[in-house]
Amino acid sequence: MSDYVLAETKDAYFTAAQEDRSAPRTRIAIPATLRVSGARGFQTVVHDLSLSGFCGAAVNRLQPGTVCWLTLPGLEALQSEVIWWDNSLAGCAFDHLLSPIVHDNILTRWRGNSHNFRPVC
Repeated sequence: MSDYVLAETKDAYFTAAQEDRSAPRTRIAIPATLRVSGARGFQTVVHDLSLSGFCGAAVNRLQPGTVCWLTLPGLEALQSEVIWWDNSLAGCAFDHLLSPIVHDNILTRWRGNSHNFRPVC
């Protein structure tokens, strides 16, 4: 993709997604709720988190392109899209990048408590 096209694009998510990995991922274990569009929410564990997305447990197959909402403790639901599903894990991209401040606050909160929560997968 040319630099001209990137310079003309004002969408931060589009620009970040052009990189090999749009944002560094941090391994973590956060209990959360994931709700797929048109379905009831289910309990999940977020295994990694970045400014642009997350990987979480999803026993049932989620089709790429499916819209879903992730609710982390103490935050409003974050809209995302399933990018991949493999072996009960789903990788999702947030509809809007997380604020770096929100991202850092989540990591600070859950890094210290991750030993109190045991992932199910």
